[in-house]
Amino acid sequence: MLQTLYEPESTVSTLRAPVSEQVQPLRVRDVMSGSPVTIPPSMSVYEAHTLMQQRKVRHLPVLKDGCLVGIVSDRDIRLVLPSSATSLAVWEIRPLLDKLTVGEMMTYFVMTTAPDRLMTEAVGRMLGHKVGALPVVENRRVVGILTRTDVLRAFRRLSFTLSVTA
Repeated sequence: MLQTLYEPESTVSTLRAPVSEQVQPLRVRDVMSGSPVTIPPSMSVYEAHTLMQQRKVRHLPVLKDGCLVGIVSDRDIRLVLPSSATSLAVWEIRPLLDKLTVGEMMTYFVMTTAPDRLMTEAVGRMLGHKVGALPVVENRRVVGILTRTDVLRAFRRLSFTLSVTA
């Protein structure tokens, strides 16, 4: 005989937290990194690569006159670096990377989000477009950046909070 745990709705009591304890939906502003490191399109790829290493970031929004015009990821930079199997000497590579500007190799069509957007929508956009970061734009100005790392930190924080309250 097959047994199930199904009970008719009339016999199941629905437990809800009091209104004062209900959690508000998580918004991008609650999770994003504020004041992201930004660069101009005129910066050399070498300088951008160095800046990423110094600041330990993987995405740099590109701004021109304060407006977002592109984004550069560490992967974008790796793709323009010569292969380790190249016949170029180390001293020959640096001048090439100094001549190439971020504006010549950045991603122009940038997926963005807004600070008041629900996190579920922003994460859906990241997954749907296979991007690791979304610049957060408000009134045509970059006010933050939402990265995969930010999302994972928020998940960890929420998981810990839920396990403590359970």
